[in-house]
Amino acid sequence: MKQLSTKPSKRQAEILDFIELFQKTNKYSPSLAEIAEHFSISIPTVHQHISYLKEKGLLIGNKGARRAIEATQPQSDDFGVISIPLLGTIAAGGPIAAIRTNESIDVPSTMIKNSADYYALKVSGTSMIEEGISDGDVVVVRDQPTVEDGEKAVAYLPEKDAVTLKKLYREDGRIKLVPANSFMKPFYEDNVEVQGKVVGVIRSEI
Repeated sequence: MKQLSTKPSKRQAEILDFIELFQKTNKYSPSLAEIAEHFSISIPTVHQHISYLKEKGLLIGNKGARRAIEATQPQSDDFGVISIPLLGTIAAGGPIAAIRTNESIDVPSTMIKNSADYYALKVSGTSMIEEGISDGDVVVVRDQPTVEDGEKAVAYLPEKDAVTLKKLYREDGRIKLVPANSFMKPFYEDNVEVQGKVVGVIRSEI
């Protein structure tokens, strides 16, 4: 019988690297849907890759449990890091103006797709803590002019000349900006300019 190779394919290695990074930054495993969204592939395709990785002994998991996949060993840095601009500080609370900087930050290359532009923002506030985004964390943002309802967006509010990080919904011709904190209330704006979609979080070490 031919022995199964333990070396993952390029895509499997990318998924494994993403899972390891996600576990390190979030302290829990990504769901199949989160992996599918990150790589723009279907959930059945993700499931197939996960099955192969389990067969190769590179992932373990409890059958029937959610967020139970776990890398069995650290992966190499074959995919490296990419430096993106750290543009400043954004509020995860009441809207405040972004504080501009000229810094940059290294992020795992598996968090970024080369076909798009990305930047990072340091988070100030606690309105997104139920989405795993805490005060002092850095969010990785894909520069794009729109997001789907319910996605985390960097939103510019022209009338207030302020930028905020919230989940965005469209309701009756207005924009509803929703915090991920049960102690905070959503608010509505007539004029909102989306400046990007949050695609990743880098945990503060403090």
